[in-house]
Amino acid sequence: MSLLDWIVLIVTLFSVIIYGIYKSRGQKNLESYFLNNRSLPWYIVLFSIMGTQASAITFLSAPGQAYTDGMRFVQYYFGLPLAMIFICIFFIPIYSKLNIYTAYEYLEKRFDTKTRLLTSFLFLLQRGLSTGISIYAPSLILSSLLGWNIHLTNLLMGGLLIIYTVSGGVKAVSYTQTQQLIIIFLAMFLSGYMVVHLLPEDMGFADALKIAGASGKLNVITSGFNENGFNWNDKYNIFSGIIGGFFLALSYFGTDQSQVGRYLTAKNTNESRAGLLMNGFVKIPMQFLILLVGALVFTFYTFYKSPVYFNTKMLDSAREGSYGNEISDIETNYSSLQKLQNEVAVNYLNAEKSGDEMRSYFYKSKLDSLSILNTSRRKKAATLIQKSNASADSNDTNYIFLHFVVNNLPRGLVGLLIAIIFLAAWGSIAAALNSLASTCMIDWHHLARPKDRTDARNLKLSRYYTLAWGIFCIIVAQLAGRMGSLIEAVNILGSLFYGTILGIFSVALFLKSIEGNQVFIAALITEVLVIAIYFSDTISFLWLNLIGCAFVILLSLLLKLILPKFQVTG
Repeated sequence: MSLLDWIVLIVTLFSVIIYGIYKSRGQKNLESYFLNNRSLPWYIVLFSIMGTQASAITFLSAPGQAYTDGMRFVQYYFGLPLAMIFICIFFIPIYSKLNIYTAYEYLEKRFDTKTRLLTSFLFLLQRGLSTGISIYAPSLILSSLLGWNIHLTNLLMGGLLIIYTVSGGVKAVSYTQTQQLIIIFLAMFLSGYMVVHLLPEDMGFADALKIAGASGKLNVITSGFNENGFNWNDKYNIFSGIIGGFFLALSYFGTDQSQVGRYLTAKNTNESRAGLLMNGFVKIPMQFLILLVGALVFTFYTFYKSPVYFNTKMLDSAREGSYGNEISDIETNYSSLQKLQNEVAVNYLNAEKSGDEMRSYFYKSKLDSLSILNTSRRKKAATLIQKSNASADSNDTNYIFLHFVVNNLPRGLVGLLIAIIFLAAWGSIAAALNSLASTCMIDWHHLARPKDRTDARNLKLSRYYTLAWGIFCIIVAQLAGRMGSLIEAVNILGSLFYGTILGIFSVALFLKSIEGNQVFIAALITEVLVIAIYFSDTISFLWLNLIGCAFVILLSLLLKLILPKFQVTG
């Protein structure tokens, strides 16, 4: 990066940090540290909710996801608006009435202590692991930009985040997320504009969309059906998005403390509802536009040379190894395909402009075929790179947008785009660490030591818990390098636990005759089954959210019939 880029990056980051520390003055107790005294307006709640969900992974990995697999990932969010409405009707009134710090306090009031602890443990496990992956994403950027070892950058990024979160509390998180998202939206708009601006002079936005569409990258709606019927292992289609996505969003926003803690900071129930409902309206267009940037980047690389593998350092290293000749042959073939792809794209646009439908259809089909061939070459290169280095990631999705930014955008804008990825990381990870600390403090520490409740000591312990979870997440980040697409990895990880957690809350809300013993056993059995189903690789991960929820409900009802007197102490 240029000196101007570094100046823009540093000034942007430190401005947000200083603003957050300034806004977080006056913390005296747990309610101010974790809930900001329940005083935030709906629009701050909205930005906090969005900022917590939209991590660096969203802006780093999602464009690459569209580049490799098209825009069908947006269907993952189709169940979100329905989930927001459901939460506003059923969850928020209970949380507000009980005046709780964490969602899991409700489970003790409804069931018993062991059910509360089991559910909070499942949350702590999956959120701690997911946050570690979120730390890895911006560390990846530092490693790529500076040539530093990824383990060193994990320590640097995690250390900065710990200092920021321990000192700031939820107020710093909420207010800085507002500033972060404003900068992020501006920078993503500029990046999309620059992709089109850098295309050949006679090409516009509509032409770029035509090329992306002809290459199969604008597949926003897919059915999941093929010649053999419905493919249950298809990751993203309209059915898995609406149904599986609904249950995932319902669990994430309704039972995950990293989100529940965001709208518990609102002034009142109406402010909480307004923030959640607006999130339901805004999130799909936002994700659509981010994925669209990735589709436009694909069009850009249709006309300009791209590497066969976007983690160029790994590619360079593999060329020096025993598979160097094979990789060179693949690169030569890939380069020839790209030249042909360029020619076909020009012919396709000319046919479109002349209104020649037959020629247009011919070149469109050829573009789609070339896109598939290029993907095949990229996969072969990735396989050889992993053979030459067992620690290498076989998926370069996370490097695609970064490669475009660093190598093609003008000075200053590169620094701003890198800054938004850092800001997104800081916002989501800070919120996650805050929620992990609040769950430990409220759901575990206060149960173990109920008399340990002085304001000063509680505030001090809360900061210690934040520090401890920050260290844990850094350790996870050190192991996150081979998880493929980070945005997929986080969602898969959540789906392993969210169905079970949602099932517990669903029983609590709607099946008043079920007792704690029954739902506790049902949840344990379900979690084992969900993990087994995932590793059997027979169904897409989004369906695990529905399966987990349904299993907990059905098993709870069954256990009530066969074990009405069964007792589990705890």
